Amino acid sequence: MRLRPSIVAVACGVAIATLTACSPSVPSADPRGAQAPGSDTSATPSAGQAPGAQTTPAAQTGLGSSPSASASPTPSRASRAAPDSGNPSGRVTVPAAGRAVDTSKPTRTVGNGTADSCTSAAVIRAVAAGGIITFDCGPDPVTIRMTATAKVRNANGPQVVLDGGGKVTLSGQGRRRILYMNTCDALQGWTTSHCDDQDHPRLTVQNLTFADGDATGQRTDGGGGGAIFVRGGRFKVVNSRFVDNRCDRTGPDLGGAAIRVLDQHDDQPVYVVNSTFTGGSCANGGALSSIGVSWVVLNSVLRDNEAVGEGANPARSGTPGGGSGGAIYCDGNTFSVRLAGTVVEDNDAREGGGAIFFVSNDRTGTLRVENSTLRRNPSRGFENHPGIFYLGSGKPTFTASTVR
Repeated sequence: MRLRPSIVAVACGVAIATLTACSPSVPSADPRGAQAPGSDTSATPSAGQAPGAQTTPAAQTGLGSSPSASASPTPSRASRAAPDSGNPSGRVTVPAAGRAVDTSKPTRTVGNGTADSCTSAAVIRAVAAGGIITFDCGPDPVTIRMTATAKVRNANGPQVVLDGGGKVTLSGQGRRRILYMNTCDALQGWTTSHCDDQDHPRLTVQNLTFADGDATGQRTDGGGGGAIFVRGGRFKVVNSRFVDNRCDRTGPDLGGAAIRVLDQHDDQPVYVVNSTFTGGSCANGGALSSIGVSWVVLNSVLRDNEAVGEGANPARSGTPGGGSGGAIYCDGNTFSVRLAGTVVEDNDAREGGGAIFFVSNDRTGTLRVENSTLRRNPSRGFENHPGIFYLGSGKPTFTASTVR
């Protein structure tokens, strides 16, 4: 469903926004009966496929060998990648907009050279203050156990960068969301009259690990985002890892065990570059989830994530809804998803799209898979391409990729 702000009150000169829902993400009939334009239904249903489910075509492999592409620039010492982040075989060129931010001259630093100085309170203060944030926690890897969610203050920045130098893990301890930015949340300061389409803050997380985040019960703007929730401004992820994050287990449109995004300035895409997502679990979108937001996922890995809801969207009678997009769940109107140099494997959806659930309500959205591998992503209920449920403009495009 697509969210839009509506002004419902004015207090102390500040407008307060609520969200109203537009059209449902799939036709009112159970999506098990839906079919993407031009989808292949000639194959025999696989064992265990639900009655009425879309049949799965044979494995799709892009024609020709993978085109050569220059590797992304080697990160500097200040922007060293988190351990084991991204796809080492992915060599898709990363555009300037998706590259790590130079943090050689930080605005502020968390810690004073020892592990004990790197505390949850210090992270929360730094994020609220904004600017370019680095960590000085000593020579060894460190885990900072967050005792509260770090929240971006919308008036501070306009750039907010967290760079862990490849040695810092922020842990939600299985109790809380780790990082939150919402330009339409008056509690974080309303800074423009068009909160859903402003160009700041510009949040970047790089060279960090986000582990054990849990947004269960957090329902502001629909909830989701076990590690990170973003609405508005701009957002990107570079050289980072997301491990064992969670959000609510049920809900027809709630999602994003690792990341949930609503709105980006001028409909620009969220970049996810050289990053890894594993062990995520949520109603929908075991790794990534969004409404009306475009994604560019480059040289990354999404593995062993799951969508555990039941009843799809809109929820079938007698069910709480959800269960779609084992790795990626995208809904809304005009948006695009591009995966390049990326591995999506061993994800699982209880309903549709073991790898990717993609529904463009007005059928203008597009999905491109380039130089990538999607494999072993079971859709327990419905799909119209291997591991994918797609309703958009025409068919998804697969280039030099294996999808099976």
